[in-house]
Amino acid sequence: MSSESPDLKLFIDGEWLGVQGRATHSVIDPATGRSLGELPLASAQDLDRALESAAAAWPGWRATPAVERGRLMRRAAGLIRERRERIARLLTQEEGKPLAEALVEVDGAAGHIEWMAEEGRRAYGRVVPGASSQLRQTILKQPIGVAAGFAPWNFPATTPARKLSASLAAGCCCILKAPEEAPATAVEIVRAFAEAGVPRGVVQLVFGDPPAVSRHLIGSPVVRKVSFTGSTAVGRQLATLAAQEVKPITMELGGHAPVLVFDDVDPGQVVALCAAAKYRNAGQVCVSPTRFFVHERIYDDFAARFAAAANAVQLGHGLENGTAMGPLANTRRLAAVADTVADLQRSGARLLAGGERLEGIGNFFRPTVFRDVPPEARAMREEPFGPIALLIPFRDEDEVIARANALPYGLAAYAFTRDAGRHIRLSEALETGMLGINTFTINGPETTWGGVKESGYGSEGASEGLEAYQVTKLVVQSSAF
Repeated sequence: MSSESPDLKLFIDGEWLGVQGRATHSVIDPATGRSLGELPLASAQDLDRALESAAAAWPGWRATPAVERGRLMRRAAGLIRERRERIARLLTQEEGKPLAEALVEVDGAAGHIEWMAEEGRRAYGRVVPGASSQLRQTILKQPIGVAAGFAPWNFPATTPARKLSASLAAGCCCILKAPEEAPATAVEIVRAFAEAGVPRGVVQLVFGDPPAVSRHLIGSPVVRKVSFTGSTAVGRQLATLAAQEVKPITMELGGHAPVLVFDDVDPGQVVALCAAAKYRNAGQVCVSPTRFFVHERIYDDFAARFAAAANAVQLGHGLENGTAMGPLANTRRLAAVADTVADLQRSGARLLAGGERLEGIGNFFRPTVFRDVPPEARAMREEPFGPIALLIPFRDEDEVIARANALPYGLAAYAFTRDAGRHIRLSEALETGMLGINTFTINGPETTWGGVKESGYGSEGASEGLEAYQVTKLVVQSSAF
């Protein structure tokens, strides 16, 4: 098992800045507890310099033709693909997910950048016929300005790539605040943009105390757009800051995805898909399936198969061959998952698999399955964000739709059924930003990514992701003069 040495630095005003004279944060491998290095944290002066640099760079970047912006972005994506093995190993060491998952994520990050590089060439406006032949009405789409992007630790390649690619493609500069717990991946993503030739000041990378950095960047008049991916609780705070400054914000927040499994499917086939999706990244995924509503006619069979699948998952360091699930990303998650399991047991839910951490080094928690979970269990209201599957029986379609929609979250939902008419009914009735029917694959650069209700608002990805970094301007010309 070979490891990679991270180069942990800030990137401000075209320069890589180390720990000299700055506060630091220790980056830890969650599988071994080993320190990966000290990460420099941006001071207020560093943030001011980043803001000034972005403000100075924006006029030139917005005036750069979309074709040229796209060429530079495609070059950055190419560098990421060339370095995919190294970046993926860094990602696994700092975040914990298996190398196979990390490689898929790095490839996906490059794919997002490539797609937005092309979409930037299609930032179309339109001409609208007027009431008078003397009037010409044109609606223009223009870059909004400097953006501040806040990315979480659970997908340290994909999320920064989404925010950087959409903002740059639209003609905006971006100050990326990446996660302190998994910073090396973002460093390598930004390095690719810098080495691709993106002009000085267009991309900045900072780390630091999250509340302080958020207040500093969002409160600055330089920043005109905010994008945040993270918990609903933090999202509320950032939305408040943005509202005080009257700044638009895209928010992709927490979820609690229901899975509706009807009795017209093969339980064994569906369990295999469900277990793979549930234990991906140890359940630390905002769209992770959590509440499995299973028709009562196949419920017992489904539960037994799910428990067997959970018990068969091989835990280990993500760089080790055969590892199917790595550790939780930090000790906070380890404690939170253990507390959730304890509450489920107190509520009367029946434990079928897992339910405990592995003894020894690392933040490992066994893949866990509970059946007959009562509605009063805390996990039925709060996102577990860990390797915990909650199984609940249901009897009819209307009942399970109501139960799936009962929470204030609506990021992702899934359903498994062969009934084509039910596909349509579920598409209309489920309150969610994303719905997978007979699949858990709902992510691609060409499709929207976002939720409804307390799971946030606005979209990343697709043309909507580009439009989030644009303003709409109406120009009316008269030929009367």
